This record gives sequence, structure tokens and C-alpha cells, in this order.
Amino acid sequence: MREANIERKTKETEISVRLNLDGTGEAQVETGIGFFDHMLIAFARFAYIDLVLHASGDLEVDAHHTIEDCGIVLGLALREACGDKVGIERIGEALLPMDEALVQVALDISNRAYLVWAVDCQDGMLGEFPIEMAEEFFRALAVQSGLTLHVRQLSGKNRHHIMEAAFKGVGRALGLAVRKNTRYSGILSTKGVL
Repeated sequence: MREANIERKTKETEISVRLNLDGTGEAQVETGIGFFDHMLIAFARFAYIDLVLHASGDLEVDAHHTIEDCGIVLGLALREACGDKVGIERIGEALLPMDEALVQVALDISNRAYLVWAVDCQDGMLGEFPIEMAEEFFRALAVQSGLTLHVRQLSGKNRHHIMEAAFKGVGRALGLAVRKNTRYSGILSTKGVL
């Protein structure tokens, strides 16, 4: 089974993540930030990853530490669950519509962490979720898991729709990238390693 259990405790947050790359998209998420929970559940569902994530953080300060640290711990779990990356598709892409919003995602489980965040979404809050924290979450996820991740907004005005398309799009692309390739049993790289 391609699974991981990661726990991380700092003076600001305490986070535990359990994930299964070969799941069905079942998710239990509790971060104390309702909109963020909704986005992480959508991410897991569209990736077909089973996810249990519990986080407690210094929300009395703001949501920054909790959201960013969830990206860190989820990234560490993803890296562990992918293991040596033998036999995976490695690359995934998605074009995700959400009403008027359209977001394009491309990612590579390359061990070369990089984020391109080309999302022009007006700053503000979605419930208790500061919109600018979406970029910080995905940066932490990419760095800790070794993803090259591009997220590009092609259209959209409604902030909820744009954010949901981004989270679902990353989930969909990740689900395709971690999928087992039955035609190739090695590491999909001209170098032979990642």
C-alpha cells in the first residue's frame, strides 16, 4: 500500500496527516478553518486519495501558520507515500471548470520543487480563509513533496469558484500523476532517477 502517516508539532501548530494514494477520495479534515476543510476534501476527492488531516493551530493569531503547515505536512506525507516513484505516471494535468472560473494545472513529481501561481484572484476572505494563503499552501506542498506545480487561472470572477477550481484541479492532476502505469515498470525519467 502506498500510504503515509506524518505528525508534526511546533509552538504554533499540531498537525497529523494520514493518506492513501490508492484510495477512493474519502476525506476527514478538521483544521478549524471551514472553507479550507472544504477545499482539502475536494482536493482529496478529485485525486482519489484517502485523507485524514487534523490540525490545531494558533487561529487566535490568524490562519497563516495552520494553512501553511498543513501544506508542509501534506507534502511530507505525499513524498513518503510516493516512495521511490517506480511505476507512476509522474506527470498530471487538469483543466478544471467551476461555473465561470477555469483553472489549468500541470504538475510533475520530479523532485524539483517549484511553484508557478498565476491566479489573479482578488484578495479577501472566504469565511476564515485568507485568499492569499492558497499560494502559500501550494508552495509548501510543492516544496515538501518535490513537485513542480503550475496553477494558472484562465477565467473567473467569483473567488470561491476560482479557489475551488484550483484545489480540485491540483487534486485531479495529482491523482493522474500518482497513478500506476502498467506499461512501464521503472522510473519514468531519461536519467533513470528522480
